[in-house]
Amino acid sequence: MRIIPVLDLKGGQVVRAEQGRRDRYRPIVTPLSASADAVAVAEGLRRLHPFPTLYVADLDAIEGRGPNSETLARLAGMRDAPELWADAGYADAASLEAALETPALCPVLGSESQADTELLRRFGRHPDLILSLDFFADGFRGPANLLEDPDPWPQRVIVMTLAKVGSGAGPDFERLREIKARAGARAVIAAGGVRNEADLRELARLGIAAALVATSLHDGTLTPAQIATLAETPNA
Repeated sequence: MRIIPVLDLKGGQVVRAEQGRRDRYRPIVTPLSASADAVAVAEGLRRLHPFPTLYVADLDAIEGRGPNSETLARLAGMRDAPELWADAGYADAASLEAALETPALCPVLGSESQADTELLRRFGRHPDLILSLDFFADGFRGPANLLEDPDPWPQRVIVMTLAKVGSGAGPDFERLREIKARAGARAVIAAGGVRNEADLRELARLGIAAALVATSLHDGTLTPAQIATLAETPNA
């Protein structure tokens, strides 16, 4: 089970997500870092485990306030730089093409940012593209046919259940099963609600390839020993 730590960026700082209610997000307070600075938090996470990949949600870009480009560049410039999966509200071909051409960056095409399926159909076969199917408390956010027709999906698909983020309620196993069945041989990544090692082992049993995780890393529920064991054990 691949664990991918999450950095939610707002105003250049890492914020703590709360069930997709972004107006409530505040700078993170974590024992892993003395500040909410993105690089400091990333370094703290990588002291737990040498995570090779970080997921970054640029909330300012997603909500139309302009990207945290400098912060992303600093993360990319870290020592032993991680691969960055970045959702920066990509909604036009020019910005997505530029992201796809950036080394060590895998752009995440968030369904909530799409007006139609044009970008997905145009770039879906690119090996670095990742699709995020975004589910809020009121349901799926994005074009209905993007969810219903899996044919143009890329090889990696995130099931982002935002109502579960930071809730301590556990992953949405039922929805993950549904999307996994629809996705065929594609890698499905769970996002939202992971509480502990047991959740991660259950996700692995369902055939989920990876999980985006934040709260259980910062509160210590997932220990370095558990993370290492999960990373090394097939079908964890």
